[in-house]
Amino acid sequence: MRPMPQSYNVTLLIFVAVLFVVGAVFGGLMVHALTLEQQEDLADEVARYIGQFGSNAAAAGDSDAFWSRLLFHGKWLLLVWVLGVTVVGVPFVLALDFLKGALVGFAVGTLVSEHSWKGVLLSLVSVAPPNLITVPAILMASVASLSFSLYVVNNRLLRQRGPLAPQLISFTASTAIMLALLAGAALLETYVSPVLIGWVAPMFASS
Repeated sequence: MRPMPQSYNVTLLIFVAVLFVVGAVFGGLMVHALTLEQQEDLADEVARYIGQFGSNAAAAGDSDAFWSRLLFHGKWLLLVWVLGVTVVGVPFVLALDFLKGALVGFAVGTLVSEHSWKGVLLSLVSVAPPNLITVPAILMASVASLSFSLYVVNNRLLRQRGPLAPQLISFTASTAIMLALLAGAALLETYVSPVLIGWVAPMFASS
């Protein structure tokens, strides 16, 4: 059985990317749906978070923080893999892509809403660097999950033909590669982002 054509995977990638973008827009709009009290609570949390870096000379994180972030990303990736293997979990894979977009959109929307152009700058040094790796890795893992599930439906459930093991191995290998990329994102979150945030923290303290 021939593997699915490359154009098919590109179509799936475009689909999940659009879904992520829609989620990001939704997350950004959700900031404005919060009550004034909720917005003030969020502003206090953000200010406290920034203040920690301003008062600690922008110290980078430790190994515990790295493993914590990698475990978080790994759990997300494992969930995508499990949902793909079960086949019936495909709608939940799409829901995870939408949720990831909503989380990123909400984070950026909160910073921009509270701090205007300074919020944009803070987003660029805190949210953007790890997500430049995390988002593509999760989306590509989602494409592999969707592709495997559709293969199972088309070739195993409907036609009762085609080898399953090579497809499962390929799917698992793709997921493992994405985990390696997410390890890079965890490194950025732990050792690079704190330094960058420490550089811009004095701007918020002065305001």
